[in-house]
Amino acid sequence: MHFAHPKFLWTLLILIPLIVWYVMKQRNMHATMSISSSAAFARIPRSWKQSLRHLLFILRMAALACLIVVMARPQLRDSWRTTSTEGTDIVLALDVSSSMLARDFDPDRFEAAKQVAAKFISGRESDNIGIVVFAGESLTGVPMTVDRSQLLQYLQNLNMNVLEDGTAIGDGIATSLNRLKEGKAKSKSIILLTDGSNNTGVVAPVTASEVAKELGVKIYTIGIGTNGSAPYPTRTLTGRIEFTPQPVVIDEATLRTIAEITGGKYFRATGNKVLEEVFAEIDALEKTQMDVRHFSHTEDDYMFWAWLAFAFVAIELLLRYTVLRSIP
Repeated sequence: MHFAHPKFLWTLLILIPLIVWYVMKQRNMHATMSISSSAAFARIPRSWKQSLRHLLFILRMAALACLIVVMARPQLRDSWRTTSTEGTDIVLALDVSSSMLARDFDPDRFEAAKQVAAKFISGRESDNIGIVVFAGESLTGVPMTVDRSQLLQYLQNLNMNVLEDGTAIGDGIATSLNRLKEGKAKSKSIILLTDGSNNTGVVAPVTASEVAKELGVKIYTIGIGTNGSAPYPTRTLTGRIEFTPQPVVIDEATLRTIAEITGGKYFRATGNKVLEEVFAEIDALEKTQMDVRHFSHTEDDYMFWAWLAFAFVAIELLLRYTVLRSIP
């Protein structure tokens, strides 16, 4: 247990003079009478109330001690700690445009990608991982972290329509590079998953990949979508969503170029099983020695002592005005 104000604990020393004062008071508070012999009173039994008469003072001192502990603010202290481990810095850049709802995967591309990504993250225990989502713009979902629960929780709660529709692949790469600058591993990678071609954004995909090359970041690109046509979501005039077959168009040339420029690799995932195999292959990324900083927060933990002080006071008052009541 740690204390925010440990100097307050010195106040516990005040209990010593209080105890001395009480002892001296007890010696001088009884009336006396001189008699020739006390033998006649030797067999008078000692009352249990007399045995417990000091309990009231003990309870009051215990309550005071608990209040002093409360003022010292006991805490459950979290802290930074650094550990050395093998790992790599990875950013998962996930396309969340409306076309990811196409149902050529089970149940659709978006959910299939989330499931496989979650499995991938769960298996990379030594890596510093971040999540970036992109559609018509890009957004950092989770900064670089080793907290698997935070990453998995974000993926579980991730929904569509969090961004303006479109496919800004270059912006997704640029945001991922900004996150990777925080990492310390020698091996840095981006896993970019998309089902379309770049049609918006402020950064061209090839330009972003050139910057990644300069920073020593590999980009593994995944084109997700079956060959031929797939049932895409379309909104009718009444606002209802219907799925109609449309040609699958993926800019494989650009995705392959991005991977080649950065020393990564391009994959085409045409089904759930193939997507799993793609992530399994990427799972063989080079590992390197890195320092990981773990953070835990500080939380006050004084309620136990406050309730204990309250209990001591309540018991002391209850006894004082009931079974241990004194009559002047």
